[in-house]
Amino acid sequence: MSNKQMKLGAFFNLPGHHVASWRHPRTVAHRTFDLEYLQDLARLAEQGKFDMIFFADVLGLRPSGNQAASALKLDPLIILAALASVTKHIGLTATLTTTYNEPYQVARKFAAIDHLSKGRAAWNVVTSANERESLLFGKPKHLEHARRYERADEFVEVVKKLWLSIEREAIVLDKEGGRILDVEKLHPLDFEGEWFKVQGLLDAPSTPQGHPVIVQAGSSEAGKELAAKTAEVIFTAWQTLEEAQTFYRDVKGRLAKYGRKPDDLKIMPGVFITVAKTEAEAIAKRKELNSYILPEVGLEYLSNFIGTDLTGYDVDAPLPEFTASEDKTNPQIRSNLIRALAEREGLTTIREVYEHIAGARGHREIVGTPGQIADQLEEWFLNEGADGFNIMPPTFPEGFRDIVELVIPELQRRGLFRTEYESTTLRGNLGLSVPAYPSRQEAPSALI
Repeated sequence: MSNKQMKLGAFFNLPGHHVASWRHPRTVAHRTFDLEYLQDLARLAEQGKFDMIFFADVLGLRPSGNQAASALKLDPLIILAALASVTKHIGLTATLTTTYNEPYQVARKFAAIDHLSKGRAAWNVVTSANERESLLFGKPKHLEHARRYERADEFVEVVKKLWLSIEREAIVLDKEGGRILDVEKLHPLDFEGEWFKVQGLLDAPSTPQGHPVIVQAGSSEAGKELAAKTAEVIFTAWQTLEEAQTFYRDVKGRLAKYGRKPDDLKIMPGVFITVAKTEAEAIAKRKELNSYILPEVGLEYLSNFIGTDLTGYDVDAPLPEFTASEDKTNPQIRSNLIRALAEREGLTTIREVYEHIAGARGHREIVGTPGQIADQLEEWFLNEGADGFNIMPPTFPEGFRDIVELVIPELQRRGLFRTEYESTTLRGNLGLSVPAYPSRQEAPSALI
């Protein structure tokens, strides 16, 4: 039995991670916008002792007549506020892009969630990979990959300074003396960089966990460097233990130059899990879901991930060469990963490829019994492939409930996962330290 315990996220992508999940007879796709349903799922995740609920967010997806489910959703930050009131321990993570927001807005919103949840908020930092997002914000052209990460670096720096600009202990509320704040515990910003110029204070004190946990999704060179500098959790996609180990050691090895220790960053790859009591039953479940994929949906789905338009292709034809990105700074990590997966697995047709990634989207996929699932998670966890995993259920609620009721108990039996929460804060459950306040900065008196 291991003394190490993995960290687990419950990746909520409703109605399910599989592209055809909405067509499954027992998927309640019509309840995606139902508060009571979302709260029930959150309670189920907390019953499973997950570290966090994780909401991704991509804007500018174009719903089509037969593939609208993943493009129709609510603002995840608003959902977190609603889930905070019906949970006590589980972390609440939402994605918000640095490319089409401002630091003050992001700092203020996540600080509010962290206060309302008593220290369970996390911000998933992304830079908007979907080029169509620019059109929603009146921008004629999407920023290049490299420039997006330069902006993100400065963006996160400003947000962190704002989160710590008023110490919790600054609020004294001395009624007799008539003093509300201890001004010696204020740290106003006077920041000017290439992208942002920000002066002043956030209008809320630092939060119960110091500041919200910073999560990042990305595996490019720029993404790894940003994670090493700022992130506390990184969500990534790898297919093999060797790839995961290379990434793990690379990113952990970058932390020291930023004055950080390896345990200051938790690496949690995505894993798409289909589980049943027998292997044959699990394989049948996966096959059934794939049977619901319409060919035109499969073509569109794969096109989005490889950057090549496959509209009109014969699904049983060979996979064509991928189109190079116009953005020469974009390393095209996901499309390269899918190409390598197809070659390694001997997938020769377009249909075989889109069926293989129909739920995992290039992340690792495991189909089998609770023991088989646990074996593979354990191998990565104990061999420097991961600190934990972001779990991607094929369907909600059934596929997620299967994971909670079958996989979690097996991990607990092996001593690999908690049976009770260690803390009431996300930072405490993840084993992350509380950030220190900055030294008092000299700033114009008008800023205080």
